[in-house]
Order: sequence, then structure tokens, then C-alpha cells
Amino acid sequence: MSLSDQSTDPTPTTRQDSMPGFEDTEPVNSMQEFYKLYQEFLLITLVLTGIVFISVWIFYSLNIALNYLLGAFTGMLYMRMLAKDVERLGPQKRQLNKNRFALLVVIILLASRWNELQILPIFLGFLTYKATLIFYVVREAFISGLPNIPKP
Repeated sequence: MSLSDQSTDPTPTTRQDSMPGFEDTEPVNSMQEFYKLYQEFLLITLVLTGIVFISVWIFYSLNIALNYLLGAFTGMLYMRMLAKDVERLGPQKRQLNKNRFALLVVIILLASRWNELQILPIFLGFLTYKATLIFYVVREAFISGLPNIPKP
């Protein structure tokens, strides 16, 4: 066999040769995971909102509970806007818009001008989506920290 008989075409690499974490992933699966995670965040936020709303109504008043509910729904709208913005990220768009912050500014300005609304319950209601993120991270940390029990 001579050197001229050997092919100069590159040999295809196998999945074993690829670096960990850089495997080929399908964008469709990534987006499905994104939508699943978004739905889970939305569900957790709704459950937390319901629990806090009822608790505030029992321990304070209906007016304060409704102010909290207004803030919580504003937070969910903010989270939806953020999810839509993240969904559009790609090669052409590499940064997130900051227009979502106007939503919080408008609701706080509205609360400061209208005597029926109170700023603190609205702001704390808006932060409910942050409590969702904290809940999710803590839950995942405990789940991943559990030892794997072999199944018989």
C-alpha cells in the first residue's frame, strides 16, 4: 500500500470524541425544555400567589390582598414578557430588551397617584415571581443532592 492510495478525507468524529457539554443538541428539544420550564414557573407562581393572597386576606384585609394580587399579576405579566424576549434570542438578537421595567414603573406610579392602591403590597406582589425562582432553585438543589437509590 502506498501513500497515494490513502484517502485525505477527514474521518468523522464519534460522539465519544466530543468534549463533554458540547454535544450536538437539537434546538427543538431546547425550546421544548424552555416551554416546560416556563409552564412550571407559571404554575408555581400561581400557587404561591393563591397561598399568599388568602393569607393576606385572612390576616390583614381584602383591600391589601387585592393590592398584592395586582402586583402578583403584574409580576406574571413581566415574567411572560421576559420569556417572550428570551424566546427571540438567537444569532440576530443577542440582548434582552429593557422595556419590561416600564411595567413596574407604571404600576408603582399608578399606585402612588391613586389613593385606593398601596405601593408596598403591590411591590411585594410583583416580587412573587422572584420567590418562584428561589423555590425552584432550592427544590432542584435538594433533589440533585439526594443520593441515587438503585432500583431492583
